[in-house]
Amino acid sequence: MIHTAICNFCKKDVHKSVGRLNEEKKLGWKSYCSRECLGMSRRNRKDLTCSRAGCKNKFFRVFNQYRRFKNHYCSHRCLAIVVNSRRILKSKQKCKLCNNFLKYGKTYCSPKCKQLGMTQSGEFLLSWIRQFYKDHSRIPLKRECIHYHAVRIRFKGWNNAILVAGFDPNPVMFAKKYLANDGHKCDSLSERIIDDWLSRRNINHQRSVPYPNNEQFTADFVVDKYWIEFFGLSGELKRYDYLKRKKLRLAKKLDLNLIKLYPKDLFPKGNLNNVLKILIS
Repeated sequence: MIHTAICNFCKKDVHKSVGRLNEEKKLGWKSYCSRECLGMSRRNRKDLTCSRAGCKNKFFRVFNQYRRFKNHYCSHRCLAIVVNSRRILKSKQKCKLCNNFLKYGKTYCSPKCKQLGMTQSGEFLLSWIRQFYKDHSRIPLKRECIHYHAVRIRFKGWNNAILVAGFDPNPVMFAKKYLANDGHKCDSLSERIIDDWLSRRNINHQRSVPYPNNEQFTADFVVDKYWIEFFGLSGELKRYDYLKRKKLRLAKKLDLNLIKLYPKDLFPKGNLNNVLKILIS
């Protein structure tokens, strides 16, 4: 007697004898309509279409490769096209000399700009430092000087250039104190900028407040329920980074509303209005 079953691969009807179907059921076999369906079911691979827009090539990957990646490409060429397009879109940096957009995140857009940027005369570099002091009433920071490498080559160090320009450098960390407009003493120029920013907006704030139940660490600023820390040397000194991690763990343990500030929030263009907007509202 002939009975009807369903192919396990293509789902078509399969006509087989009762004895054959009983044997498959007894042994745990699956039913297939043809040898082609049987072979296709045993393939350890997945049929795919190239993920690059505009390419519709068909290909396959074995399952262990298929599960590892979200997107799949038929060739190295398609993969390179996608990666390069994303790299160009993400690049927003500009050449430090001519302001042209950089494609690969370099400092200069061309060898010509690099040569001009790296071979400035000593007189030009000193005049730049003096002009910066005239405009901002302070000596520039290293990260603010686009000709920093040229300064190091010409004067054998940043502090030497500051001395030759006629100013007094501050080589010792936290040795010089800065007085904010409201009378607060700050450990660095950056902290004074933050303090003056708060004062100009009539935001009541405290300086160097100890953490609750811990006299070892102090926060740079406290505004109501917000604790503000400026990590000016993050990534430059191992000891500083170690203390920074301890502060962050302590703030998390005490469930404090911690606002973290970094040099990029101040230089070369201030971004405090955006980072500290919660204090204004």
